[in-house]
Amino acid sequence: MTSVVVVESPAKAKTINKYLGDSFTVLASFGHVRDLPPKDGSVRPDENFAMDWQTDERGAKQIATIAKALKGARHLYLATDPDREGEAISWHVRAALQERNALKGVDVQRVTFNEITKSAIQTAMAHPRELDMPLIEAYLARRALDYLVGFTLSPVLWRKLPGSRSAGRVQSVALRLICEREAEIEVFQSREYWTVTADFATATNARFTARLTHFGGRKLEQFDLANEADAHAARDAVAAAPFTVRSVEKRKVRRNPPPPFTTSTLQQEASRKLGMSAQTTMRTAQQLYEGVDIGGETVGLITYMRTDGVQMANEAIVAIRSHIGGALGAEYLPEKPRHYATKAKNAQEAHEAVRPTDVTRTPEQVARHLSDEQKRLYDLVWKRAVASQMQSAELDQVIVELVDPTGQIVLRATGSVIAFDGFLKLYSEGRDDAKSEDEEGRLLPPLREGDRPKTLGALAEQHFTQPPPRYSEASLVKRMEEIGIGRPSTYASILSVLRERNYVRLDNRRFVPEDRGRLVTAFLVSFFERYVDTGFTAGLEEQLDDISGGRADWHDVMAAFWRDFSHAVEQTKDLKISDVIDALDRDLGPHFFPSREDGGDPRACTACGTGRLGLRLGKFGAFIGCSNYPSCQFTRRLVAEDAAEGDALKDGMRVLGQDPATGQDVTVRRGPYGLYIQQGEADPENKKIKPKRTTIPKGVEGDKITLDQALGLLSLPRLVGVHPETGEPVEAGLGRFGPYVKMGAIYGTLDADDDVLTIGLNRAMDALAKKMASIRTLGAHPGDGEPVMIRKGRFGPYAQHGQIIANLPKGVSMDEVTLDEAVDLLREKGKPLKAKAGKGKSAGKAAPKAKAKAKAPARRGAAKVDA
Repeated sequence: MTSVVVVESPAKAKTINKYLGDSFTVLASFGHVRDLPPKDGSVRPDENFAMDWQTDERGAKQIATIAKALKGARHLYLATDPDREGEAISWHVRAALQERNALKGVDVQRVTFNEITKSAIQTAMAHPRELDMPLIEAYLARRALDYLVGFTLSPVLWRKLPGSRSAGRVQSVALRLICEREAEIEVFQSREYWTVTADFATATNARFTARLTHFGGRKLEQFDLANEADAHAARDAVAAAPFTVRSVEKRKVRRNPPPPFTTSTLQQEASRKLGMSAQTTMRTAQQLYEGVDIGGETVGLITYMRTDGVQMANEAIVAIRSHIGGALGAEYLPEKPRHYATKAKNAQEAHEAVRPTDVTRTPEQVARHLSDEQKRLYDLVWKRAVASQMQSAELDQVIVELVDPTGQIVLRATGSVIAFDGFLKLYSEGRDDAKSEDEEGRLLPPLREGDRPKTLGALAEQHFTQPPPRYSEASLVKRMEEIGIGRPSTYASILSVLRERNYVRLDNRRFVPEDRGRLVTAFLVSFFERYVDTGFTAGLEEQLDDISGGRADWHDVMAAFWRDFSHAVEQTKDLKISDVIDALDRDLGPHFFPSREDGGDPRACTACGTGRLGLRLGKFGAFIGCSNYPSCQFTRRLVAEDAAEGDALKDGMRVLGQDPATGQDVTVRRGPYGLYIQQGEADPENKKIKPKRTTIPKGVEGDKITLDQALGLLSLPRLVGVHPETGEPVEAGLGRFGPYVKMGAIYGTLDADDDVLTIGLNRAMDALAKKMASIRTLGAHPGDGEPVMIRKGRFGPYAQHGQIIANLPKGVSMDEVTLDEAVDLLREKGKPLKAKAGKGKSAGKAAPKAKAKAKAPARRGAAKVDA
């Protein structure tokens, strides 16, 4: 009689099955099998935070497979990942199986392992336990919090700040950090200062440089030499004076190795040294953890990568120390093993640090089996773990002071040399910000007290103070961890969401807030300041940790949060749009209307000359408009005045030429939500007759578009060709969410770099094929011969016949339905298909939402990312 083991991924299932043998059946859950339905009411505060759970098609299919395997089995081992999220996945699997009555007579137990090796798997299976309910309750609280914030705060944003996307409990705080740093940079006033250095030569003609530290008998502060005159006076005095070595201070400095990686430090270092995003780092680490094929065997190369712990198992420390002694020499091996303690208040369920599962698998040995990203990340993990057990580095530091005969002028030279490289032989930790050469890294010639080196010359250098640097992924992750918001395992998802929603962009690997992001942050700070406060969010994280440690009840934590939060939301019901505009204009006015060099009014309207520009809120978001509206209809999309915008369009319109068929002007115009093309003008006598309009695709510059291109876009949708088998027409068009192709009722999304005006039939069929993979045609309806299809929907699979749809029963997958069953469902439960919002607003057609909607997140990630 077999036992069933459930893990998260199929890659792990295959490897673990080899380790356990034929008496075990190992299956994958593919992450979460259930989640909260993305609709209002899935969490009910009035019912003690009762939660509804929904199983999607893939989850139902996996649960059905597991239930089938359990027939005749006596044991079910839930072996999902060893963290809060993994505990929750196991809980969901058990609950879904109980709903199917699939656990009668089955002993359900939980097993965890930190690495996918034979010994670790066998040890885990020998020590099963019950599900950890405090961990599950902490998951429930976090999930409910994120849901309630997202589904309560986001609608407020949509109503009061049109054009905004959403808000999230941790996501919004991370966005605030980025926006506040940008505001610091904008108001930063650079200050001038000067430094003076002198070059010297010893009696043996060895040269070195010293910096002026005291002048006129007093110590120089940063801004004491504030201008060229003062700096040159000091320079000339230094150049003219003889100097004597007053003191030579030598000392040994020990530098200890950093601990092995946690999730956070791995993301930071991979960003600094490898240029990897947090998302790429976690994806690659997952691959190394689950295993790669080495000589026909799947081997897990690193331990579990979602961890706050810095400690390593004793057997791992022993193995690493043995490797150091054998490969590097006894001098690199400390007398005693190094033991590290985590600084996190509540480390991620006391996991080990990220380390290689077998230190004898060196990066050089496994490199040929890995992709480039895997190879570079494994090399980083391996070296950091080994270096953490190596001997400290020793540096000889030297500080030399030189003084003139009067004692009024003092210069200092510093330098160091590595006396013993220790762990630096293998690994040196990266820095967040590039710095100039460290003076202490210079090597000084031998000097003694009383020496009188020759002054070769002096140099005065001008400097200006620099604003604080924008956040990189590494420095932002570090900052979030320092203040205690979110979990390191969720940082990659949070940063990805901020970019996907166009709240921020990366410029030279630094986060720059978009105007959309700054508006959202200004709104939340003005009206929901407490809920985007780092201290409040960090305190909430501590309460979640208390729940996971069994020190707090999750219902009590949720009740306290919801009482105050719902009250704050209630107070915004009577909030006027004018109040919102005033608050945003007050906070962001200096950003959108920076001071002009000529001293002119930055808010003066360039179109009418008498009006004042200010923030406005329209149906499609915020924009800049003139106070003389409607007599002056000047508008500008929301960007800072000095941003690249296309000078020809600042006044709102550019004539491209005339349509040969109608003689009407074809123009590019700027609306409050971007550029568009228009043919002709509105009829003042019949407002129902509107001119033909279309949006401009991404990647096409409005000030460079040609008349032919504009006419082509206005003529969309266009016929691309006919399907080679069915003869159905295939069309290409441009919708409000981007370019698309269409065949009958099937829409396929095109990439941003596809030219909708020139795309051919082959590319169109390829795009449609991807969409058709999520559609199953059952056959012709017996009533009218029109096709009956099964489609994947947002809330599960459904049957469709023309404009009539019917959801499939819960737990029934797409592949299980027959034509007769679908026809019966449509007859009993069918309802008309709702028209898409926005139909007819772009090129006269409604189009499917593009990648942002079609590209669903990974199951596990969907449960982690803020709502």
